Amino acid sequence: MKKFHIFKLATVLFLSISTHFTTKAQFTLQGQVRTRTEIRNGLGNLVPNDSKTAAFTSQRTRLNFGYKWDRVLFGAAVQDVRVWGQDASSISTNDGNRLMLHEGWAEVTLANKADTTVKFRGLDLLTVKLGRQELIYDDVRLIGNLDWLQQARRHDMVLLKAVHHGWQVDLGYAFGQNSDAFNLVGTSYVPANVAAYTRTNTGTLVPTPSGMIPLTASGNINNNSSKTGGLAWMNPPSTNGASQDYKSFTSLYISRKFNQTKFSGLLFADNFGAYRLDSAGSASTGYVYGRRFVPASATDAFDYDQSRGRLTYGLMINHTLGNASGWGKVSLQGAYYLQTGKDREGNDMDAYHYMASATYQKGKLAFTAGYEALSGNDGSSALGNYRATSTGKNNRFDPLYGTPHKHWGYMDYFYVGTNSPAGGLNNPYFKVKYTDSRLSLGADYHAFSLNKITTKGDGTLLGDGSLGNEIDLQLSYNLNKFTNIELGYSVMMANDNMAFAKGQATTDAAAATFNKTGTWFYAMINIRPDFFYTKPVAIK
Repeated sequence: MKKFHIFKLATVLFLSISTHFTTKAQFTLQGQVRTRTEIRNGLGNLVPNDSKTAAFTSQRTRLNFGYKWDRVLFGAAVQDVRVWGQDASSISTNDGNRLMLHEGWAEVTLANKADTTVKFRGLDLLTVKLGRQELIYDDVRLIGNLDWLQQARRHDMVLLKAVHHGWQVDLGYAFGQNSDAFNLVGTSYVPANVAAYTRTNTGTLVPTPSGMIPLTASGNINNNSSKTGGLAWMNPPSTNGASQDYKSFTSLYISRKFNQTKFSGLLFADNFGAYRLDSAGSASTGYVYGRRFVPASATDAFDYDQSRGRLTYGLMINHTLGNASGWGKVSLQGAYYLQTGKDREGNDMDAYHYMASATYQKGKLAFTAGYEALSGNDGSSALGNYRATSTGKNNRFDPLYGTPHKHWGYMDYFYVGTNSPAGGLNNPYFKVKYTDSRLSLGADYHAFSLNKITTKGDGTLLGDGSLGNEIDLQLSYNLNKFTNIELGYSVMMANDNMAFAKGQATTDAAAATFNKTGTWFYAMINIRPDFFYTKPVAIK
């Protein structure tokens, strides 16, 4: 009986405290269960002819906690991401740990003109945000949280945020390391989540060599270690941070809105750890080829201790005219970005990306037409992946750490983990969308082609550089305040150039073995309850 009274008292206390904090709007607690069932037959890459369709359901479970005080904000997001059936019904410790901290940060107010108790009042608002956090700017083209991906994207960093007279200035910094063990010296860093085991060139399963990121190999490392050529043994380079995470970065974002026009500038300097191409193993078990991230040494086969720092900078402009309820609203967007410095392979960079679009909205309908170009490399499949033969530099623009799914087709053929053409990308597109309070319907059309014409394995050019057309259809419906249902269907109508550009084929005969029509269907249910939400009560 005594235990019952204690439990009852604790329950009343908890409810009283919860009600108090909810009224003060200091605590927030939201959850999310997002399941996505997919039927894939050519998503991301072309599949061989007569391939069977893949089907699965993935799930993100997330709990977001927030706290607000006059001078301190706190946020934490714990998430679990998995595929249904990935674990046995009764798992063991060998199945691994997929529960992770997606966000964990605190933001401290340093200046606030609206708060008379803050002594420093030189700026309208100045805060510093420390910890694991999402970074989102503009239309998430270059910097975004990649929310479409179940595991999303976040950064371990410090962010200084200032607002003054309408100007927003954010200055960020991150420095990566993956161990704090006592016996480590220097700042050597393996910039990837490397599996405990990998396979040698003979197929033998072996422990992953220390300090190495294994790569696909098709030859002797000693004959393919020159940075001036012979790099075909390596995995085709990917982008968007997929092949190698940054060692550190410094970011600067500045924006200001003048009437109906918003200007935003981005400067992002990311640096990558140096490595040497290496192998490990024996003749009996086979060899593992890869990038070994170690300090520089005079005995290395080539100079890999050079600075690998890349600078991306540019400007975006958004302007609106009219309004949707009158004769119509027109939204204009344009952006231009450059990339210089050195890429993660140590090559000099000279790349660009520009885009322009116009959206006309009348009532519930919106029509968008746009064009964008991401520069690429020309030349052979070996050299052209890393440098253009005409300039000797890497002209291939890397769209940093954004959300490619939103901009370059829902089929995810470009600038994701499925690799992207070394020749860059041209993307004219047209979109139609209908939106009301609960329902939205969308249809997108993309006509993809190479920005620079590359060659096949035999040295011949890839014709006009066209890659194919994509159609994306989407339906979204809000079932209630916390539940959204989304359906999508996409078709990729590719040609032979796609197989060559994506590194899947080197000969015409090999390209003919791939199905050029890819399809994808998904059904997603997104449930996001607010645990402190109180339904408004009508006053009679």
